[in-house]
Amino acid sequence: MSSSMDLVARMTGSLRARLLWFLLAAIVLAAGAQALVAYRTVLKEADEIFDYHMQQMALSLRAGLPPSAAVGGLGGAEQNFDFVVQVWTADGVRIFESADQAALPQLAVLGFADVRARGTTYRVFSMQTRGLVIQVAQDMAARQHMAGTLALRTVAPVALMAPLLMLVVWWVVSRSLAPVARVRTQVASRQADDLSPVSEEKLPDEVRPLVQELNLLFDRVRQAFEAQKHFVADAAHELRSPLAALKLQVQGLQRASDDGARELAIGRLVAGIDRATRLVEQMLALARHEASMAAGAPPEPVALAEVARLAVSDAVAAAQARRIDIGIARADEGATVKGQSEALRMLLRNLLENAVKYTPEEGRVDIAIARLDDAVELSVDDSGPGLPPTERERVLDRFYRSGEPQAPGSGLGLSIVKSIAELHGASVALDASPSLGGLRVVVRFPTRA
Repeated sequence: MSSSMDLVARMTGSLRARLLWFLLAAIVLAAGAQALVAYRTVLKEADEIFDYHMQQMALSLRAGLPPSAAVGGLGGAEQNFDFVVQVWTADGVRIFESADQAALPQLAVLGFADVRARGTTYRVFSMQTRGLVIQVAQDMAARQHMAGTLALRTVAPVALMAPLLMLVVWWVVSRSLAPVARVRTQVASRQADDLSPVSEEKLPDEVRPLVQELNLLFDRVRQAFEAQKHFVADAAHELRSPLAALKLQVQGLQRASDDGARELAIGRLVAGIDRATRLVEQMLALARHEASMAAGAPPEPVALAEVARLAVSDAVAAAQARRIDIGIARADEGATVKGQSEALRMLLRNLLENAVKYTPEEGRVDIAIARLDDAVELSVDDSGPGLPPTERERVLDRFYRSGEPQAPGSGLGLSIVKSIAELHGASVALDASPSLGGLRVVVRFPTRA
């Protein structure tokens, strides 16, 4: 019993089997409905025809034919239509009946009526003429048998054509589902690291959106894998030097012969640890950002003025330690962009940290937000030494560091800015600051409808 139920479950789980079962059920129901309609239609027509024959037979007996003639004349009709004829006098005496037929009850009601007799139902027509009552009756089973036979003849072609229809349906369904089977085979046969798009050729309109979403999922997974590979490669490449430097600094601390040398070695070791910590933090931030890009988080309206205030609060401690004036010079409160607020906060925080790092003590860092006709501009100006034109494009690459000895950095801050800007469809441009004389970084967000 359980095996048969499992078989039914597997068959109904298949789209092809489900379509075939549903179409077979539809054919059976249509044939049954057709048989029922044909049966009722034929039965109604048979009632009309036989009632007419019964009435004509009774009228033919009005002339008072002798019983022998009546019996002889009715023999063929009786054999053909199972008619029963009885003639009664006005006193209720039966003077004639069809051969070998048991008596039917005498009816007081003239015309047509249905009578139960001998375990079946008879259709009876009664009429009175010349002091006689003539009754012509017919077993309703004869009419029902005729209607059933005609209905069966009507449904028989459908029953004979059903297997052919099922073969045609099976062929059409199989041909229609062939692209789906091809996609299933293509996905099942590929390697675990094969995230190439699945072909959408000749797919039905109902299945194509599913394959498109599958391809989008493959693309997001591929981006996540690439981000992971980049992170591992970058970590292996970039952490090698800081770890080697830390090892040398520890060895220098071990070889220190006096307190002064020991303090110097400890200071270098702490600075090396801080640099390695900062490098790891930036690499993790970049990895999180790339993961969010691969996940495809939905954008939302973000007010840049609020993001700027939060980013300033993040960077103000480092700026105060070097007595740098940092703040928002001007901001359009209505300037909003579509994006991710945390990512934009990370973008502006990295710009501010980069500006504070390269700006001399008692310098200045300004933020400006302006809404233009076709874009929203976010700019950060500093009073630092700036960058030569030959390096303004290169500093946006990963792990590229300018030649400033006082702040070597990790070379990831501006690359994070570039990556987040690209996520939001924005561009990043570096130029000389016309107001403070140092570097100016402008992030331009195009206005979206």
